[in-house]
Amino acid sequence: MHVAEFLTLTSAIVPDREAIVFEGKRFTFADLQERSNRLASALAGLGVGKGDRVATIQVNCNALIETLFAAAKLDAVFVPLNFRAKADEITYMVNQSEPKVLLVGRRYYDLVNSLRPNLKGVEHFIALEGPYQDWHPYDPLVDGAESQEFFPEGQDDDVVVLMFTAGTTGTPKGVMLTHNSFSSYILNNVDPADPETVEKNILTVPLYHIAGLQAVMAAVYGGRTLVIQRQFEPVEWMELVQKERVDRAMMVPTMLKQLMDHPAFRRYDLSSLKVITYGAAPMPLEVIKRALREFPNTRFINAFGQTETAATITMLPPEDHIIPPGLPPEEEEKRLKRLTSIGKPLPDVEVRIVDENGEEVPVGVVGEIVARGPRLMKGYWRQEEATRQTIRGGWLYTGDLGYRDEEGYIYLAGRAKDFIKRGGEMISPEEVEQCLMSHPAVDDAAVIGVPDVDWGERVRAIVVLKPGAKATEEELIEFCRQRLASFKKPESVVFVDELPRNPMGKVLKRVLREQFGQPIKPASNPAPRG
Repeated sequence: MHVAEFLTLTSAIVPDREAIVFEGKRFTFADLQERSNRLASALAGLGVGKGDRVATIQVNCNALIETLFAAAKLDAVFVPLNFRAKADEITYMVNQSEPKVLLVGRRYYDLVNSLRPNLKGVEHFIALEGPYQDWHPYDPLVDGAESQEFFPEGQDDDVVVLMFTAGTTGTPKGVMLTHNSFSSYILNNVDPADPETVEKNILTVPLYHIAGLQAVMAAVYGGRTLVIQRQFEPVEWMELVQKERVDRAMMVPTMLKQLMDHPAFRRYDLSSLKVITYGAAPMPLEVIKRALREFPNTRFINAFGQTETAATITMLPPEDHIIPPGLPPEEEEKRLKRLTSIGKPLPDVEVRIVDENGEEVPVGVVGEIVARGPRLMKGYWRQEEATRQTIRGGWLYTGDLGYRDEEGYIYLAGRAKDFIKRGGEMISPEEVEQCLMSHPAVDDAAVIGVPDVDWGERVRAIVVLKPGAKATEEELIEFCRQRLASFKKPESVVFVDELPRNPMGKVLKRVLREQFGQPIKPASNPAPRG
């Protein structure tokens, strides 16, 4: 199914339903269809056609959604660039993708203009928020264009979105996602628009991230109203949920924690929330347990995927978040542990856990998570070798390590590049991090391996303490020693004020290794904070 059809169908079924609520502006699905058609006409007038790239640098807004569907109508390729990127990164991504048109938000006008002499392929610049120099102003461009229907001819396997990876471990790669990448997930997991069913979905996750784009596609196909927030801010988020009576939200764990920690959390009525989907980074057990208490009438879903998989590939559904009172201790412990899993594969994708030779590993054994199905990426843009390394024998190697339990639930064990090898023993950073974060004084934690002459690698923990809390290095090491195999415990603890994270909440282990990757000294004993 062609991505443009998601909007075409919904605008025919529920044309008068609000599609977008954004900063006082409200657009119905008929409005969104018309504005996307007008923008497509304008872009065609600028020479955009099949296969041309149309890039954006802007926070969440209605114009990005209009651009997504306008590009699809022209069989062009939508390229949402990370608006937090630095000058060199923007130059790299633009020169890799060579968009014919670049749409830019006001706060990035001067930056992009300064890079203009070095940007390849860009023939037209569009100013999204008011006039700027010789750029095309967005609203007059849309308003002055002809409103006409487009009948795209793109095939299921044609690229519709080029999305750059977050680049937490190196240079971003352009992930080629096809119409089938999105329609496979949407058609198998989302109900189409229903005139009798009205839902609102708050959009906070940026559209340069696959979770944000997936949320938009699902909302449009499902006929859900998108309540758009430019960027996540806890108070504004709660105000929007309360005012608009939002039903659904997609959040990363750090967002959920910031909400519950905010002094104003209990001042707002968030009872309209029926579903909170979370993902993009590991969810600490203590955070999800608290969320289940704070949102007793909300169903929680843990969705796991990555840019290369186009959407969710495994899911821990609402029923697995329920822990009834009065369970036998062993059953309660099993259900609590299950909360740290990423659930089971969705029906439209195959997921295996394999060893270094690509052979499936037994239950309980850590291996790399690989996936196969019609909605995986087509490959990396102009990077054939990287594509061959990632897609082997029809399977996409995710770089994520994990293991299955006896009932088929999958548990993450960290990134392959982050796994620690100590004296021949393999150590999962996530297992040690979960243990540390169960300590009452610990607010956040990350674990890395540091080089060691005798052991190959040793375990170092970087820890953030809760406000006013105190703990020593020795105390946290002993806490882990009592709960983990001895070789897994940290041998060094460094206390910091906060961990470096990317916008989706993933800890930047590369940065931590640069800062704290020095070998552990025998008498290591950093001063505790708190």
